[in-house]
Amino acid sequence: MHKFVLGFFYFMKAEEAIRDFTQYLSLQKRASALTVKNYALDLNEFFRFLDAESGNLNLFEISHQHARGFMAFLIDKKQSPRSVNRKLSTLKSFFKYLVRSQVLTINPMQKLQGPKIAKKLPVFIDESQTKKLFEGYTFKEGFEGLRDKLVIDIFYQTGIRRAELIGLKESDIDFFNGQLKVLGKRNKERIIPFGIDLKRNLEEYMNVKKDTNLQNPILLVTLKNKPLSPQNVTKIVSGALSAITTNSKKSPHVLRHTFATHLLNNGADINAVKELLGHASLAATQIYTHNTIEKLKKSYNQAHPHSGN
Repeated sequence: MHKFVLGFFYFMKAEEAIRDFTQYLSLQKRASALTVKNYALDLNEFFRFLDAESGNLNLFEISHQHARGFMAFLIDKKQSPRSVNRKLSTLKSFFKYLVRSQVLTINPMQKLQGPKIAKKLPVFIDESQTKKLFEGYTFKEGFEGLRDKLVIDIFYQTGIRRAELIGLKESDIDFFNGQLKVLGKRNKERIIPFGIDLKRNLEEYMNVKKDTNLQNPILLVTLKNKPLSPQNVTKIVSGALSAITTNSKKSPHVLRHTFATHLLNNGADINAVKELLGHASLAATQIYTHNTIEKLKKSYNQAHPHSGN
C-alpha cells in the first residue's frame, strides 16, 4: 500500500485504495472478475458523488453522513432498494478492509442500514408449462437449434447460474457418472448430477459440434467458435419462455427458480437443494419453500370441506 503518515492518520488516495482493495478481492478472496469489476464500479460511483458534493475528501474525513447522502442520491435516481443495498455492502466491505489494513481506525459505514427490500417470491414456470416448453416449442434447425435447446435443458435440469453455464467446459462433463463440475461464486466448485435425457442431449450436441468443426473447449459456442455471451444466453431463454408463459420475467434465473421450486414441490430435501444451487447459507434456499407453501395452501383451500372456499 502507498501511504504516508501525518499525525495519527494514514493518507491514501481513493484510486490507490480502490486498486489495493480490488487486488485483495481478486488474489486473496478469489472473487470472480465480474465481482471485482462491480465492486470497483460501485466505489468509483461513490467517490464521484463525493467529489461533486463535498470536494476531494481524504479517506479519514468520510463519515456515515456522506454514505447516507449517497444512498439518498441513488434513491432519487430511482435505483431499486436491492441495488442501493448492494452498493452499501460494497462500501462496508471497502472500509472494513481499510481498517484491517490500518489505513483507517474506524469504519464509518459499520452501523449504516440500507432501505428495506420488499420480499418477492421467485418467479418460476409450473410443471405443465415446462412440459410444453420441452415438447411443444420448436427450436431452429441445425447446430444452433440443438445448442439453444441444450441451454434450456441444462438450466432446468441443473439449476446453474448464467455465468456458470457460460463457463462450462467440455471437460467438466462426466458422462460415466452423469454429473457436471461447476465453478460457482467465489470460485467454489460443486458437482451436480444429471439424468439420462440430458446425457443424450449433451452427447448429440457434442457430436454435431465436432462434425461442424467447432473445437473450442468451452461447451456452448456460436457458429464462429466463440463462447456464448451473457446476452446470447438471455436472448435464447427469453425467446423460448415467451412462447409458453405470460410472466413478465423471462430470464435464465427463472429456470433456476423453476429447478429449485419443482424439486421442493416433489419432496426434495432443502439441504440437498441448497448444495445443488451452490448457496452459501440455507436462508437463500428457504425462499423457494414459500412457493411450495403457497401450492399447499391452494390445494387445501380447494379440497378441504372446512376451508371456507
